[in-house]
Amino acid sequence: MTPWLAHAYTALGAVIALVATLDVIEGDYRGAFLWLGLQIVVDATDGILARALRVKERLPDFDGARLDDIIDYLTYVFIPVLLLIHARVLPEDIGVWVGSLALLASAYGFSQTAAKIETMDYFFTGFPSYWNLIALYMYVLHLPAAFNAAILAGFALLVFVPLRYVYPSRTRTLSTLTNGLGAVWGVLLAWITWRLPATDGPWIALSLTFPIYYFMLSLWLDRRSRR
Repeated sequence: MTPWLAHAYTALGAVIALVATLDVIEGDYRGAFLWLGLQIVVDATDGILARALRVKERLPDFDGARLDDIIDYLTYVFIPVLLLIHARVLPEDIGVWVGSLALLASAYGFSQTAAKIETMDYFFTGFPSYWNLIALYMYVLHLPAAFNAAILAGFALLVFVPLRYVYPSRTRTLSTLTNGLGAVWGVLLAWITWRLPATDGPWIALSLTFPIYYFMLSLWLDRRSRR
């Protein structure tokens, strides 16, 4: 099987980004979140395909990691920030400025060679730009716009704080538990997104269990790795 298939699969994210952007412009935020959710699936599985097809060995002159970073910036950073501004989840008077903090912070984070640490365990260094997930929670929780702005600015600052965060698909410690909980969480988020604009029921509160677990595990592993 040609190794170009793995890169073509990754590149589908650019098409997903385009369709999600068009949905944001049209005010179809549910559709945009569904497309961004699909991109999470692509992003979580393209590495498996790339390793199976030995793309680094068979196509050494093509940088799949760079392609992946370009698409990740579009779908994890730029489009979620655009959605937050367009949907007026952020204050209208400062939304662009606060959104720009996330864009600039993540541009710095994506450019850091130490953003992904390959030691005995794999880590992200600094907040790993999960703006698509933050945008979804801000949208469904209906929090005050000023509070959303403060949250966004806080996470933007965390990009520069050298804490180590779990790399869900590659961190070995408690990987079975993390991936199992992550799979359940993914199903919950898919259900929450599918039900939009309805936001009733216990699903949002239940879904917050995994982010809490993720941050607690990251803090514990960060502390342990520095001993």
